[in-house]
Amino acid sequence: MDEDGPGVSRKRAFYAMLPFLFLGIADVLLLLEWGLDPLWGFMILPPILFVSVLAWIAFRGGLARNQTGEPN
Repeated sequence: MDEDGPGVSRKRAFYAMLPFLFLGIADVLLLLEWGLDPLWGFMILPPILFVSVLAWIAFRGGLARNQTGEPN
C-alpha cells in the first residue's frame, strides 16, 4: 500500500478502528438484550460512532504513531 504521508492508509485505519466499533455495537446489543428500553440503545449509539470516527481519523492522520523519534 502506498503511503504518501505520515499517516496510515484508509483501509488499515479502518481495520484498526474496527474493534472499537464492534465493542460499541456489542454494548448496545447487550443493553437491548437485558431488556432496557430501546431508546437507551439509540442514545448511546451516536457517541460510539463518534469515537469510532475519531479513532479512524487518528489512525489515518498519523496521530496514533510512534512520536518518540526512535527508529523502528
